[in-house]
Amino acid sequence: MKETKVLLVSLITNIFLSIIKFVFGVIGKSNALIADSVHSFSDLATDLIAILGNKLALKPADKEHPFGHGKVEYITSMIIGMIIIILGLGLINEAFNKEITVPNIIVIVASISTIIIKYILASYIYKKGIKYNNNILIASGKESKTDVYSSIFVLISIILMQYSDTVYIFKYADIFGTTVIALFIIYIGYKILADNISNLLEKPIIDSCYLKEIRQTFLSFDEIIAIKDLYIFKYGPYYKLLANIVMDDKILLKDAHQIIDKLEETLKQKDEKIKYVYIHMEPRS
Repeated sequence: MKETKVLLVSLITNIFLSIIKFVFGVIGKSNALIADSVHSFSDLATDLIAILGNKLALKPADKEHPFGHGKVEYITSMIIGMIIIILGLGLINEAFNKEITVPNIIVIVASISTIIIKYILASYIYKKGIKYNNNILIASGKESKTDVYSSIFVLISIILMQYSDTVYIFKYADIFGTTVIALFIIYIGYKILADNISNLLEKPIIDSCYLKEIRQTFLSFDEIIAIKDLYIFKYGPYYKLLANIVMDDKILLKDAHQIIDKLEETLKQKDEKIKYVYIHMEPRS
């Protein structure tokens, strides 16, 4: 699947970046960059979870799961959110307990290079997540951007620490920068958790333009007089549509059934993500 290919690109890139950060962190004697490499290694774990979750989400429906396994996507994204929060707390703990050292200037070059590569990767994953309407990719893209931000703060702290002999307070630049980005990481993790809990509880889609198009599809059938209720829920990679419509009471039941079948077919042709359609019909009173 195309989503899995995106995640594999992320996985391979994060392996490369993690190794580069660790090697240059050791060579340049930078505890901050070594810690940042550990942060990048954590991305590998989230990518592996994301790949597994995406495969499970696309499993076909069975007797025990008549609507398929789409909600696995939300559970996977929630795991990613929890990992991000744990990372943030871990970074705060590390900031106040690691030994303070002034890194070699070569670390700055390595840090800038990895920031550029990581930013390109994060943007790529996030854009693909929006394009494919995939929560796993969106969550993974957001998580990758937190790595970019943390790397930027690491870079700033490395630069400031070069002047710690002149300005004593710069000695604590790394602690301050790490703490600030850790709090931001925790907030991102919270947002991912909150959004996916809402989806897991079947919060309906509220995109007014999209809903308007779907309503127009309903009303393109002359036999449909009105739409009483219309709800569309994101069910992992698919949509589930529930509607309550009003039809002329003079229409025969057999004809009404055929009309609804044709409507269901039209809806699925309009948007291939609409996989489950349930329409309740009421006669005009």
